[in-house]
Amino acid sequence: MSISLIKSKLFIIGIVISMFLTSCASKQDVVYFQNAKNFETIVDTDTFTAKLKIGDIVSIYVSTLDPTVTQPYNLIRSAGGQGELIDYLIDSEGNVDYPVLGKIKLLGLTVEEAKALFKKKFAEGKLLKDPVIIFRVLNFRVTVAGEVNNPGVYPVTGERVSILEALGMAGDLTIKGRRDNILIVRDFNGTKTYTRIDLTNKEVFNSPVYYLTQNDYIYVEPNNSAISGASGDARIGTLISIASFLITTTLLLITRN
Repeated sequence: MSISLIKSKLFIIGIVISMFLTSCASKQDVVYFQNAKNFETIVDTDTFTAKLKIGDIVSIYVSTLDPTVTQPYNLIRSAGGQGELIDYLIDSEGNVDYPVLGKIKLLGLTVEEAKALFKKKFAEGKLLKDPVIIFRVLNFRVTVAGEVNNPGVYPVTGERVSILEALGMAGDLTIKGRRDNILIVRDFNGTKTYTRIDLTNKEVFNSPVYYLTQNDYIYVEPNNSAISGASGDARIGTLISIASFLITTTLLLITRN
């Protein structure tokens, strides 16, 4: 068997292996914030706060020095033999129906603005003096799906959460998750917006969807290596078979000669 023929066989094996390797994810595909420099400082000037939406469920607790005067506002329902503070649904017109005060429009307000509005209502009606308002959004949760380690629906206990925190709650992206094209679907009173962000770029911190709102949906799509490797085991098996066949054939030809 000629040397040129052996080289040809080995060259074919090399091409097959190279084709397999080039389908794998590179460092540039998986590293976050690639354009961030050492000791670079980014000042967070974003004052974003989530705003109340239609369909939100809120808890409102009013406290004063005299608990008896707040009883008409802190309605209790019986649940399993224990009393629980009732919650309120922001209706299709953006209002809650609150005891004594009646309809109060909360749509589009932040939690702090909602507190201030209640204090104003109590003061205008001379109902309560210097009340403390404890206001919480009960249905603040986000959904993380796609190529993350633990997809699911995650409740948020604070008043805001970032995209990085949400992905952290979901166990971060898998190695097969595409970092540069993450989709955030946001619903605000029946209007859906679709925004994509790039986690490989530090400009993600300036994105209007960096901080999430109630019921945001985050989808991490698979990268090229995941798509091409959907039948990865079969591809590896095929690669090994081809390589083995070519090597065996080459060795047989060398032996015969």
